[in-house]
Amino acid sequence: MVFVISSTSKEKGDEMLIWMFKFGGRKKKLAMLLFLLLSFLMFSILLLYLAKGEVAQQFGPVRSLGFVNKSAAGLSVNKPASFDEIRTHEYDHSLVNDDMTINIDNDTIVTAQQPPPPIYFMGYILPPGNPCDTYTLPPPPADKKRTGPRPCPVCYLPVEEAFSLMPKAPSYSPVIQNLTYIYEKNSTKSEFGGSAFGGYPSLKQRLESYHVKESMTVHCGFVAGDKPGRNTGFDIEDSDIFEMDQCRGVLVASAIFGAYDLIQQPKNISDLSKKNVCFFMFVDEQTEGFLKSSSNLDQSKRVGLWRIVVVHNLPYNDPRRNGKVPKLLLHRLFPNVRYSLWVDGKLELIVDPYQILERFLWRKNASFAISRHYKRFDVFVEAEANKAAAKYANASIDFQIDFYKKEGLTPYSEAKLPITSDVPEGCVVIREHIPISNLFTCLWFNEVDRFTSRDQLSFSTVRDKIMFMTNWTVNMFWDCERRNFVVQSLYPMKIATSGPWDQFFLIKPMGINGYHRDILEHWAPPPPLGALVNSNPPSLPALIDEIPKTVENVSTKIPTIRRRRDRKSSRHRKVATGILHGNDYIGSLECGDKYKSHKTHAGLLLLGSYKINLG
Repeated sequence: MVFVISSTSKEKGDEMLIWMFKFGGRKKKLAMLLFLLLSFLMFSILLLYLAKGEVAQQFGPVRSLGFVNKSAAGLSVNKPASFDEIRTHEYDHSLVNDDMTINIDNDTIVTAQQPPPPIYFMGYILPPGNPCDTYTLPPPPADKKRTGPRPCPVCYLPVEEAFSLMPKAPSYSPVIQNLTYIYEKNSTKSEFGGSAFGGYPSLKQRLESYHVKESMTVHCGFVAGDKPGRNTGFDIEDSDIFEMDQCRGVLVASAIFGAYDLIQQPKNISDLSKKNVCFFMFVDEQTEGFLKSSSNLDQSKRVGLWRIVVVHNLPYNDPRRNGKVPKLLLHRLFPNVRYSLWVDGKLELIVDPYQILERFLWRKNASFAISRHYKRFDVFVEAEANKAAAKYANASIDFQIDFYKKEGLTPYSEAKLPITSDVPEGCVVIREHIPISNLFTCLWFNEVDRFTSRDQLSFSTVRDKIMFMTNWTVNMFWDCERRNFVVQSLYPMKIATSGPWDQFFLIKPMGINGYHRDILEHWAPPPPLGALVNSNPPSLPALIDEIPKTVENVSTKIPTIRRRRDRKSSRHRKVATGILHGNDYIGSLECGDKYKSHKTHAGLLLLGSYKINLG
């Protein structure tokens, strides 16, 4: 075949070719840009095609992800929704619920659902037939001669069963979910009260701390350092801090400052608790010196079950106020602990920790438990009792109560029900470490730091302010139940010996110019037996004014001059007889301030005498 090209067409073609080369030479940059854009588009189409095949192969076609509520989505209810409408609704829905939806085409949809909501412990009910399920507190014994506080029965589950009921998830913390703490290297004094250790929070900061929010930053002691116990005041050695950080699960803690008490060893502790529960005792350098001199503290830093932690650079001059630091701020000292049981140093724990937690926290679905005062339930009455007993300067107590009155504090009445008391017996605190309970103890500590160290006076103010902002509550159980699992020991003192019989006095530390250990060190040699049976026995200087005339008397009355009301109350304050087994006094012992009307000598309370057959 022969193609014939006319001269006219040839001329036009030549002109077009010349024009293209001429234009291309001047527009090289533009031509290159168009070429790159075309290549990118072709490459993108290829990637989309390959991605479609891989997703379809892995997931398969997903035709439906559930029905669409057209009314709620704003779609028409009278006609089927188009695919574009459904796709738009699903996109909006994913923004609200944190769902991620990928639409490949009209036939394939891949959806990543939002993570499940957090799980919280919501309590439990004991199975039918369990003795503790229907247990009720029996009435007190009909003993008109003994009307003071006493322990009452408590229904505990067996240790293994209590341990098995330990919640796997934390309790719900209402409102507040994140709690952090203020760190200030150099804090400035506020309007009144406070300390460098507490950071001197201003009255404005105090007010803001009671407005409970989802995330909060508050003063909570230890403000001068990046980690509690490290250059903060209340300083702890790094090796001890490391051990404290390793403590997880359940903690039992106590403290002795100023060598005020003797260390009480927990009793009836199961092997399960000995293996899993941490027992930490905080002491100051003075108490440490006594422990070392008595050969009770070795290189292992242990005394029985207690792991001893020596605290240096104490923030306060008052040992009782120093004791409030570990009592109320355990969540700061032990960041990994879930549950804690605080026991004052004067008390002896006699029930397994798991049984106590199950009975007063888990079974009640509570995150904080404390016993109510056995006698007083009104803050105003408690304040007057503190002044009468010279527990703190009267002017400071009056100032604190007047401040609370201006904030709205009123005497306790039935209008506060179901709140049953405004005054706790604060020697035992049972708590779960969650944000709301941590906030409560932080703010409670701030009140103790600003006002008096008598934490019973500030408890209800902090509790009520937090309860007003949330639905959080405190389990305030009967004080007789507390006396079931902790006791305050009395120390038997031998003063004479005769053959198989030893005469002992029950001595209780009173905190006047020292405590019982100091008296022991300066105790005069015991008099001979004959001195006890003479009509005029010699006295022990600065300790006892009068020695019982016979050793046959099991209980000895101490003659004192009292008003009629005091004599009446003293008839209910006799000490039951007991025996001494090794170093343990076995008998009926009561704790608290009820014995203070008896005669005291150099910081000791003489309750009576009893005899023990050692033969």
